Amino acid sequence: MHIAVSGNIGSGKTTLTEKLAHHYKWTPQYESVDENPYLKDFYEDMKRWAFHLQVYFLNSRFNQVKQIRAAEGTIIQDRTIYEDAYIFAANLYESGMISERDYQNYLNLFESMINFVEPPDILIYLKADVPKLVAQIQKRGRDFENLIRLEYLQNLNTYYTNWIDSYDLGKILIVDVNHMDFVENIQDFSTIVEKIDREIHGLFS
Repeated sequence: MHIAVSGNIGSGKTTLTEKLAHHYKWTPQYESVDENPYLKDFYEDMKRWAFHLQVYFLNSRFNQVKQIRAAEGTIIQDRTIYEDAYIFAANLYESGMISERDYQNYLNLFESMINFVEPPDILIYLKADVPKLVAQIQKRGRDFENLIRLEYLQNLNTYYTNWIDSYDLGKILIVDVNHMDFVENIQDFSTIVEKIDREIHGLFS
C-alpha cells in the first residue's frame, strides 16, 4: 500500500509519519527539508527564491514517487506531490511571489510528471488551525521558520480546505488535530490508529 500524510506546515505530518511507520512496520518517506538548499533563503526573501524552492520540492517528491512504485512493502509518505502544485505553488503564484512565466513553466513540469504518478491508497489529512500550527512550529524550534508569517499559514490553510473538499483520487481520512497531542497522549494516537485500521479494512473488504 501507499499511505500519505498531508497537512500544513506544523500540523504534525512528519511526527505522525514516523510514529505510524514504527507502529505498522511501514517504510517512511520523509519530506526533504533539512537537505533543501533553498528553504532558509526562501523564508528570508520569498519572491526571489519561491520558484527555485518549488522546483526542488517537485523534483524531490517525484523521485519519491518512483521509489514508492518500485517498493514491495507498504510506504508511508510525508506530504504528496499534489500539495506541492495545488497548494504551495498555487498560493505563491496567487500571492505574486512567482511570476506568470515561472508558474506556467512549473505547471508544465508538474503535468509531465503527474502522468507517472499513482495516488495514494489512503490520504490522511491533518486539519489544524493557525494557532495550533504556530504552537507546533515554535515547539520544534527551527530558526528559519520564525520568519513564517501568519497570513502565509492562513492562505495555505484555505488552499488545503479547497483541495481536500474536492479530492476524489481515493480514500481520504481527515483527522482534526486541533485538540490532539498524539505524541504525549497515547489515547490520541490510538484514536488515529483505529481510524486508519478501519480505512485499511475497507480497502480489502
